[in-house]
Amino acid sequence: MLGLLAEWPIYAALLATAIAGVMRGYSGFGTAVLLAPAYSVLWGPRIGVPVMLLMELVVSLQLVPRALSEANRRVILPIGGAAALATPVGAFILISADQDLLRRCIGGFVLVFGLLLMSGWRYSGSRPLPLNIAVGTAAGLLKGATGMSGPPVILYLLAGPEAVRQHRANLILFFGTISLISVIPPALGGLMSWAVLAKTLLLLPVLMLCVPIGARLFHVVPQRWYRRAALLFLVSTGLAALLA
Repeated sequence: MLGLLAEWPIYAALLATAIAGVMRGYSGFGTAVLLAPAYSVLWGPRIGVPVMLLMELVVSLQLVPRALSEANRRVILPIGGAAALATPVGAFILISADQDLLRRCIGGFVLVFGLLLMSGWRYSGSRPLPLNIAVGTAAGLLKGATGMSGPPVILYLLAGPEAVRQHRANLILFFGTISLISVIPPALGGLMSWAVLAKTLLLLPVLMLCVPIGARLFHVVPQRWYRRAALLFLVSTGLAALLA
């Protein structure tokens, strides 16, 4: 019994990874906003965020090829380019900030993001190039500091006139654009330790198995069912990271 209790963080990480994989495959996002707070609670941000970044990179490589033909590249590439340039600046915060404070900030961001999604609020203006760059810059700073670039980009992109399929492709292409650059600052900062690599190797097969399941469910499960379950888990994870 004591042995099982000692290993509970691994079981919790496996469950969170499976849920995040299904969410990512279904909607095009979910890896970072679910796993950054979950892993930060279990292992602290300096281990949890690099683990999540490595897994996000592999998943993006899996999903991007199909999304390329469906995404609105005129909007996504400027956002992704600005985010990639801003990510190293945000990574300085990850390397130098107090870990308890950073974990609570991650939880707070996720909780606010989940509540905004639940409320149905969306940005309703136009999407000119300067605003695309500003949103990308904010997303990059968040990506570097917390591992999560999604909240500002998701709320911004979901306001567009595109169909659900193109919304999903837009998000996949954005996360693919930023995922490669996001692993470089933690690596240069010495955060890609053996502990990070070991946890990544343990959890990555679960994520890779669940992403295709989520992608298939996109064509089967009604969006309202999926949305309720995903938002409930999102808010719960953010609250746990904020209060832990």
